[in-house]
Amino acid sequence: MKERSKETISYTMSRIKGKNTGIEIKLRKALYEKGFRYRKNTKYVFGHPDISSQTYKIAIFCDSEFWHGYNFDEAKKKIHSNLDYWIPKIERNIARDKEVNERLEKEGYTVIRFWGGEIDKELDKCVEIILKALKKKGWQPSPIPELIAKKKNP
Repeated sequence: MKERSKETISYTMSRIKGKNTGIEIKLRKALYEKGFRYRKNTKYVFGHPDISSQTYKIAIFCDSEFWHGYNFDEAKKKIHSNLDYWIPKIERNIARDKEVNERLEKEGYTVIRFWGGEIDKELDKCVEIILKALKKKGWQPSPIPELIAKKKNP
C-alpha cells in the first residue's frame, strides 16, 4: 500500500463528521415520524447527546463502532498503524462514554446508546426502545404526524 503524506491523512481525518452522521439522521427521522420532538447535540445537556429531551430527561447517543470501541479487545488487534495514537484515543473515548453515562444518570437522565450497526440493521427496534423509555417518563406522541399521514393518504 502506498504511503500517505501527513497532509493527506490530516485532510482525510478532517472530513470525518462528528455531528449529523448518517446513523443519527436515520434515527432522528424515524423518531420525528413517531411524534417525538427533540434537541440535537445540545450544549445544555452534559456530553452533548446526539438526541435529547430535557423535559423527559432522556439522552440518546449514536456511537460508531470504530470511534467508540465496539468489541475493542478484538478490534484493536486489527489496528496496524499508529498504535501509540489510536489505542489510547479509543480507550479514552470508551472511558469518556462511561463518565458521561454516570453523570447523566446521576442527574436523572435515561441514557440510551446504540451502535451504528444496530441503527442500520434494526432501526424499528431502536425506535421502540426509545419510545418505551419516553412513555415511562410520561411522553405522549403528538397527533400531528398522524394528521399529516391522513392528509397524504385520504
